[in-house]
Amino acid sequence: MGYLWSLLLLVLFIPSTYELQTSQTLVLLQLRKQLGYPSSLQILGNYEGDFCSLSSSTQMSISCQDSSVTELKIMGNKLAKVSGFNGFAIPNTTLSKSFSIDSFVTTLTRLPSLRVLSLVSLGIWGPLPDKIHRLSSLEFLDLSSNFMYGSIPPAISRLMKLHTLVLDGNYFNETVPGWLDSFSNLTILCLKNNGLKGRIPLSVGKIKTLSYLALSHNELSGKLPDLSTLTKLHVLDLRENHLDSGLPMMPKVLVTALLSKNSFSGKIPEQFGTLGQLQYLDLSFNHLSGTPPSTLFHLPNVSYLNLASNMFSGSLLNELSCGGKLGFVDISSNKLIGGLPSCLRSTSGKVVVKFGGNCLSIDSQHQHQGSYCKEALKRGKQSRGRDIAVVVGVIIGACLVMVLFVLGVLLSFKKCRSKRTREQHILPKIVHENMPTGVSSELLANARLISQAAKLGTQTALVHRLFAFEELKEATNGFDSSRFLGEGSMGKLYRGRLENGTFVAIRALSLGKRCSIQNLKVRLDLLSKLHHPHLVGLLGHCIDDSGQDDSGANKVFLIYEYVPNGNYHTHLSESFPEKVLKWSDRLRILIGVAKAVHFLHTGVIPGCFNNQLKTNNILLDEHQIAKLSDYGMSIITEEIEKQQAKGEGPKSRHQTNVQDDVYNFGFILLESLVGPIVTGKEEAFLLNEMASFGSQNGRRRIVDPVVLTTCSQESLSIVISITNKCISLEPSSRPSFEDVLWNLQYAAQVQATADADQKSDSTS
Repeated sequence: MGYLWSLLLLVLFIPSTYELQTSQTLVLLQLRKQLGYPSSLQILGNYEGDFCSLSSSTQMSISCQDSSVTELKIMGNKLAKVSGFNGFAIPNTTLSKSFSIDSFVTTLTRLPSLRVLSLVSLGIWGPLPDKIHRLSSLEFLDLSSNFMYGSIPPAISRLMKLHTLVLDGNYFNETVPGWLDSFSNLTILCLKNNGLKGRIPLSVGKIKTLSYLALSHNELSGKLPDLSTLTKLHVLDLRENHLDSGLPMMPKVLVTALLSKNSFSGKIPEQFGTLGQLQYLDLSFNHLSGTPPSTLFHLPNVSYLNLASNMFSGSLLNELSCGGKLGFVDISSNKLIGGLPSCLRSTSGKVVVKFGGNCLSIDSQHQHQGSYCKEALKRGKQSRGRDIAVVVGVIIGACLVMVLFVLGVLLSFKKCRSKRTREQHILPKIVHENMPTGVSSELLANARLISQAAKLGTQTALVHRLFAFEELKEATNGFDSSRFLGEGSMGKLYRGRLENGTFVAIRALSLGKRCSIQNLKVRLDLLSKLHHPHLVGLLGHCIDDSGQDDSGANKVFLIYEYVPNGNYHTHLSESFPEKVLKWSDRLRILIGVAKAVHFLHTGVIPGCFNNQLKTNNILLDEHQIAKLSDYGMSIITEEIEKQQAKGEGPKSRHQTNVQDDVYNFGFILLESLVGPIVTGKEEAFLLNEMASFGSQNGRRRIVDPVVLTTCSQESLSIVISITNKCISLEPSSRPSFEDVLWNLQYAAQVQATADADQKSDSTS
């Protein structure tokens, strides 16, 4: 009897399991239809097996547990930021007019076990319905780069398991919700690139679990609430809003603070100088005044400090010291006077400094006359005086009116005489205590218009000079084969030794007739101005006019500093196990290179793209500091490329160049994850292997064992995520280098915390 009962249960169980799986399949097919049959879901139409067994890709990922879908990620190719979106469907941009976001979300709710939902760049349009809360198991929700508008529905607050909420790049245009502190697990909140307005609610400062807060590129205004209570906040991004208060206290664990292009005023709080974990601070393009605190410059971990285009005045202390990790400082376009502190004048190349547009006593070519800053300060004081006079006048007028009113009342109500007399004695004291100190009305007229000269006016790290061809022949023993280091697309590379004993690397280029000597000299001069701690220093160049070959090409030689410790590729190779780098070291190198490329893209005018990004071109010095070589070649070859790219607009070429650098850096990230196996496989490798990153078993199979044994899973996941985005086959889906850098820095911070915890556990 027991056997028959077990058999009956088994028979009853099998149909119900089959029904459940069928219902989930039908839901996925219905979602595909509602999304307009996107290419990323094309495989669902032809696949006859279990959807849960489908291999993941960068465009689509489905994970299941107990025959239910628990993870659904779909990446489309519809650009979300367009001009003229008014809440209605746009042909070939959004989903069709017949699309109903309400019906779509209803269909989604038939996947009740969903923990991860990511629907990016799919053209979804309309107001996000309240019924999204029915997905009660959601832990991760990403609906970025779509066309959702209106308010963020309050019902989202009922998703009690949610730890990540990403709604970037939509058209939400109401206020930031005041109920965000109702989440008990929220760690990542991203609402960038919307039209959110009004104040940032005080409740944001009560989300104790928050580690990443991004509200940049909105229309937010008013006072920034106290965020010092967010004891786990590592990244704060509030760029390009209209916030106009003073700067509040910040969390002590903050790593990245991006507050540029707002209207913050007043002095930088001294508390900023105690943020021991701060690495990246951008306060540029605000109305901040006073003298920047000296403590900012020698924070132990700060590497990037941007104070440009504010109203800072006074002089920096000459004995000011710089932190050991400081690599970039921008104090340009302020009203600073005096000299530049010695640690910012260093010729070691350790710190890149921009200081044009002040009244400093150095580099007079890019400085205002001293009278400009003094006159500005004087006008500011006069303006404050006028402001105070106006305020006092208004108050006195108000007092007179009140006195007359009181006298009238006294005549009518004699019983109140004594009470009104006391108020007259108290009033002047109140007025005096609350009198505003005044705010300077003068703004820097050209604060946002930094000239090319000022942009390039970084503190020179190396003296660039012209070399004679004979000098190079002697340095390389006549370009002997024993001095040959290799050959790439940009010519041959030789090792040389100058007469003073300095070792150098000499790149020999051959440029066609179309690049005139005059233009070449201009471009070489521009290239010589690129200085950054993570760029191989260019010491000089040589143009050999007399040595043209049979084709009439110009022979050009670029002389670089010699970096002795090999390239990054070698340190990832199993051929040299004693040199293989652990995960934290790889992150440090990747961050250095990302900083260098970000500088090449945005730190100079014009930006430098197509920077030969590959692991062979990342060199390591004796301290294992990463230095990018063969960068900026697009400056020299730009004229030739223009001829070859005839018919392409400059904007499209610029965008393509940026995306190409991001894509190539993605392969550097990929090689850092899996080792040199990736080299040369490109798209074929991506299509077949990238899906392996989606599961623990897949990671164990493909990720470099050295990485697996030295990384934290959270740090690894962050880098895998940004790698996926960088090597997206759709260029518009790739991130900016700024985003890449922030993600890498965040991954490094997570790893450092994990390493510290592990060390603490082992010693306890």
